[in-house]
Amino acid sequence: MRVLARIVVLVVAVALAVFAVSNRENVALGLWPLPSLVELPLYLVILAALVLGFVAGELVAWIASRHWRREVRISRRRVAALERELAATQARLADPPPRAAALPRDLG
Repeated sequence: MRVLARIVVLVVAVALAVFAVSNRENVALGLWPLPSLVELPLYLVILAALVLGFVAGELVAWIASRHWRREVRISRRRVAALERELAATQARLADPPPRAAALPRDLG
């Protein structure tokens, strides 16, 4: 599995390098409220947009999963409480209760 992951990373790295070399032309990037333009290589603009999109998607997914994370926290607490209760019950059952002293029988 580790070898497969390294092969995938290598292929992606080579693809990104080829993409960067192929798209070195500068483009003018203007942000609306700012009056100036910034000249950046095309590959940098595209990769930055991809990274920003990925981060935004992960943030939305993290916010959307808050319900499930809360359920997991509650379940973990419940399991821990039940395990403590089970351990206490097993300890109580492992120690035999003291026996009452035997009374002499009436043979009469």
